[in-house]
Amino acid sequence: MSASPAGSEIERLIGLLAKLPGLGPRSARRAALALVKKREQLLLPLSDALAQAGDKIKPCSNCGNIDVNDPCHICSAPGRDNTVICVVQEVGDLWAMERAAAFRGRYHVLGGCLSALDGIRPEDLNIANLIDRAGATEVSEVILAMNATVDGQTTAHYITDHLQSSNVKISRLAHGVPVGGELDYLDDGTISAAMHSRRPF
Repeated sequence: MSASPAGSEIERLIGLLAKLPGLGPRSARRAALALVKKREQLLLPLSDALAQAGDKIKPCSNCGNIDVNDPCHICSAPGRDNTVICVVQEVGDLWAMERAAAFRGRYHVLGGCLSALDGIRPEDLNIANLIDRAGATEVSEVILAMNATVDGQTTAHYITDHLQSSNVKISRLAHGVPVGGELDYLDDGTISAAMHSRRPF
């Protein structure tokens, strides 16, 4: 049996790190040891960066992206296509789309997807604001860039039903997104191909 780390501060650090996606208890212990070992180069700058992020980063009241400004840099950027809104589940998906440079319109982040198992209901997501935005006169298309999972497709169908009264074209990503795939894990070429091959929903 391995000895547990001494000191409640180290245990707390490991416990918090273990809650991050992709980090289990072992990885969290290794990360904590690396941080403590390189206190000046890693631990203190990371602590400062986390404090700054917690103080300054906020959700965009328009699209749901995160930024230090509200509206975010994408919503306030000139030259983007105001007639098309790309709907994604999470901010990480928006970043993946931007990384692929496949889309130059506006975004809308739902903050998750509908899930009966997890108790996530429509009112828990940023759907009402999307319906309001889609009703704007300049919007002509809504692209549903949802993850190709059961919950992602359920969310896409729900949104489609509630946009029927809006005079907008509704499309979804097509070729290149595998069933069960998540946007944040796809390469840039796959995302770009999926965006250009979108089809009516």
